Amino acid sequence: MKAFFAALVAAAVTSVTAHYTLPDFIMNGAATSDWEYVRETQNYETNMPLTDATSPLIRCYENNTAASTSTATVQAGATVGFQANGDFYHPGYFSAYMSAASPEADSEEAGTSQTWFKIWQDTPTYTPGTDGQPGTLSFPLETTDQFTFRIPPSLPSGQYLIRGEQIALHVASTYGGAQFYLSCAQVNVENGGDGDPTPLVSFPGVYTGYEPGILIDIYDLPSNFTGYVAPGPAVWNE
Repeated sequence: MKAFFAALVAAAVTSVTAHYTLPDFIMNGAATSDWEYVRETQNYETNMPLTDATSPLIRCYENNTAASTSTATVQAGATVGFQANGDFYHPGYFSAYMSAASPEADSEEAGTSQTWFKIWQDTPTYTPGTDGQPGTLSFPLETTDQFTFRIPPSLPSGQYLIRGEQIALHVASTYGGAQFYLSCAQVNVENGGDGDPTPLVSFPGVYTGYEPGILIDIYDLPSNFTGYVAPGPAVWNE
């Protein structure tokens, strides 16, 4: 009986450590403190992912933590990012979005309409098969604990939300199987330009969960597969 309960505890620990949150904003080449500039997500204790692509939580995975989160000052064109509280154990697709924040980045109203634009993505690399064998996908950021990207240098100055996301695909062969790990940082962008970010999308709204980059069996690719199709809009980074 003791062995049985020990096995249950071990399984629970493994389940939690195989998941993660994105609590740290990366700026000036270093990670900041947990939840300093990143809105505390609902899974901050459990690490459990979101699996409903149409849930209101797909925006920032938080409720009412905007006002208690500080706003970081960053420069247009700077490299920023997110650090997880553990390695990205699961293979998946990474992206970063931004939204102009009205009235301010620390308001719950920020980012609640069609104001989001994609500024970066990291897609799995497809290698075609040979001699009749199926092709494979590889995931460069797997087993790292952070991802970084550049704020577009022509982005107008002002307050924004930055949304970092990994869509883990290890059990994405059925609807609702993809796992969303995400969080939002609050920033004030200085020394910006006169760019016009497009296209603009909303969260929820941009995903249905049926996109070929979300509903996919990465271990059994179809014979006509030619490459991973990223969900969401095209990247704007000028």
